[in-house]
Amino acid sequence: MLKLFTEDFWDAVARLILRNKIIILICIITATFLLSLNWKNMRFTNTEANLLPDDHEVNLAYNKFLETFGEEGNLIILGVKDPSLFTVEKLNAWNKLTTSFKSAPEVESVLSIKDLQKLVKDSEHEKFKLEPFIKDSVSSIAEIEKLQSDLFEKYPFYDGFLFNKETKTIRSAIYLRKDIVNTAVRKNYILNDFIPKVKAFEEAYNLKVHASGMPYIRTLNAQNIIDEIGLFLLAALLVTSLIFFFFFRSFRATLISIVVVCIGVMWTFGILGFLEYEITVLTALIPPLIIVIGIPNCIFLINKYQHEVNLHGNKVKSLQRVITKVGNATLMTNVTTASGFATFILTESKLLKEFGIVASLSILAIFMLCLLIIPIIYTFLPFPKDRHLEHLNRRWIGGFVNWMERMVKHRRITIYITSLVLLIASIIGVYQIKISGSLIEDMPQKSGFVKDIRFFEQEFNGIMPVEIMIDTKRKKGVMKRSTIKRINELEELINDIPELSKPVSVVGLVKYSKQAYYNGNPKYYQLPTAQENSFILSYAKNSTSNSDIDLLKNFVDSTGRYARITTFMKDIGTDKMERIEENLQTKIDKTFPKERYDVTMTGKALVFQKGTKYLVKNLVISLSLAIVLIALFMAFMFRSGKMIIISLIPNLLPLVITAGLMGYLGVPLKPSTILVFSIAFGISVDDTIHFLAKYRQELQANKWKIKVSVYGALRETGVSMFYTSIVLFFGFSVFTISSFGGTVALGALVSATLLFAMLANLLLLPSLLLSLERNIANKKEFKKPAIDVIPKEDNDKNTTN
Repeated sequence: MLKLFTEDFWDAVARLILRNKIIILICIITATFLLSLNWKNMRFTNTEANLLPDDHEVNLAYNKFLETFGEEGNLIILGVKDPSLFTVEKLNAWNKLTTSFKSAPEVESVLSIKDLQKLVKDSEHEKFKLEPFIKDSVSSIAEIEKLQSDLFEKYPFYDGFLFNKETKTIRSAIYLRKDIVNTAVRKNYILNDFIPKVKAFEEAYNLKVHASGMPYIRTLNAQNIIDEIGLFLLAALLVTSLIFFFFFRSFRATLISIVVVCIGVMWTFGILGFLEYEITVLTALIPPLIIVIGIPNCIFLINKYQHEVNLHGNKVKSLQRVITKVGNATLMTNVTTASGFATFILTESKLLKEFGIVASLSILAIFMLCLLIIPIIYTFLPFPKDRHLEHLNRRWIGGFVNWMERMVKHRRITIYITSLVLLIASIIGVYQIKISGSLIEDMPQKSGFVKDIRFFEQEFNGIMPVEIMIDTKRKKGVMKRSTIKRINELEELINDIPELSKPVSVVGLVKYSKQAYYNGNPKYYQLPTAQENSFILSYAKNSTSNSDIDLLKNFVDSTGRYARITTFMKDIGTDKMERIEENLQTKIDKTFPKERYDVTMTGKALVFQKGTKYLVKNLVISLSLAIVLIALFMAFMFRSGKMIIISLIPNLLPLVITAGLMGYLGVPLKPSTILVFSIAFGISVDDTIHFLAKYRQELQANKWKIKVSVYGALRETGVSMFYTSIVLFFGFSVFTISSFGGTVALGALVSATLLFAMLANLLLLPSLLLSLERNIANKKEFKKPAIDVIPKEDNDKNTTN
């Protein structure tokens, strides 16, 4: 027997709390103040969620690319698809707008129609030079018509990047400074300077401007997360408080619960700040989660207090019993819930580790706050009024308990058949689940920036960068004719893949060089022949700089050893992405001999897709660990290995049903939805602990009569399990108001799982106990528990705890 969990220990805890209430309140206020000092350390993430460990091969390849070519996610794009743009006033205004971005210290360079340069042969100096398409501004429709003719018909090098010659859509590219892309400077520039300028232009010239690019998307997506934290907190507080008041009909009890969970939220923010963790899409969910999980703690404690007061009218005795008789059970259930979250710490994903640490610490903190604050506050308050105790004798609650009892007593076969049918149907659904590696899928689909993403996907085949880096293993190896031909072969395959945009690389520049050599004739936009190669490339090499522009710097590293191919991918499913990657890899293996070249595919789209698959695998392991951990904990608690089986069945079945629903409804496995299982399992097992603990106590009180004990446990725990399940159901449903698809799915799926879990624990669990009474639920298995979850001395048969 562990002294920590004996009744004597909890009696001592009760005396300590009630005798030192002023000191404890001062300590809580002090701790809250000290934690609030760490709020200043909280910051919202300025980078994408990296789901892979730092030393993972995919991350290593991506980091090597960044070391060679610098940050690739620094591009913001603006686009207009409107014939009226090609008028003197509007085109000049557009050029003025894009030029104005150059003066911002956060901007490295801008490439737009105004900045477009023709590559022209300079025979005298045997090099190429650049001449602008627009020298100053356009002054007539004739100039605009010539510009359109040149762009759309004569210079294929820019097609697919700065314009779409088929739809006449125009784009401008704004490159942010690479050193500010992953900092708060980027966010401040985009929100306070970039967006206001674009909106002012739209209003002044009645043109719809589409904006996108990874820095822009990340900024607006992060701002949505910030905006929703407050929304979730208010909604979770409102919904849970209303349900709480509906059950208890007491403003006093409701207000006490609100105070407790609000302090819990303050502590959560303090923990985040103290650990200096960034607020991500996952950690942003923890504060409202604490409200949703904290309110059931308040229900158990306040419900027990009111039962005790109703029973014997002694307030001090009631408060002491609240601590001694509910403290241990509430501790156990909070520990199991925290354990479900804590298993994320065992993954190698930094994102999940931080989520697991903060969530588990916050859950234990809210338990401690509930246990300390609620009894102490009630010592200062008068007795509950009669109307506050009416909920203890509600007829509809009694009807619900009677229905459960009738089902378990007379419809056990129906419960088993229904469970089996649901299990089989769910297993079929599980095989239909797909894994999603989309960067965009969980973003707010109705937001303007997501609509703009779809616009650029339609016009330019995507905005998510995919990079292919070619290592020639020798200095200046890129400009070898054999290397250029191999890169061109790979680009031909990329052009044939509809989900990828037109590739940009040194090959395009070499083709453009040949066109320029032949005085801009577009039919010569092709690779030079062997005879042409030497003198055309000599022109290109002599053109290292003109107007501070290095013709090769964006395509080849400074040593000439590494080349890059940049393409952009549409928002497609993981299956399609994997097939595209496989096709590209097959072509790479065939075209680039491994003894001469090292070719790696990388880029944010691929890193995220690989990270999603890695995360799903790790979360499956995490869930398995949670199941094993909690099963061992329950076996230790009840000193019964057999009880593992009977306790896990009603908790695993809801998980399988939810997984089946995901398959049937087309909800993919992704970081947000895979969290459902660990969260729901950690919470739903609480009901099992309460029921089995009460059942064991009933066995002892009823001289090991199985049926009497099962029905007694069902009647006494059913109401509290119903109350808390309803609070949790509606509490998690709050997340469905989110504009993020992943958060909506998380809220809906956890709510559904907890509802199934409540029914399984109230119907299937007692049915199994009755059916397996001779083999499992017997005196030998239950006689000496390791932990007294509910103390033996409890003669109050009306309590729901």
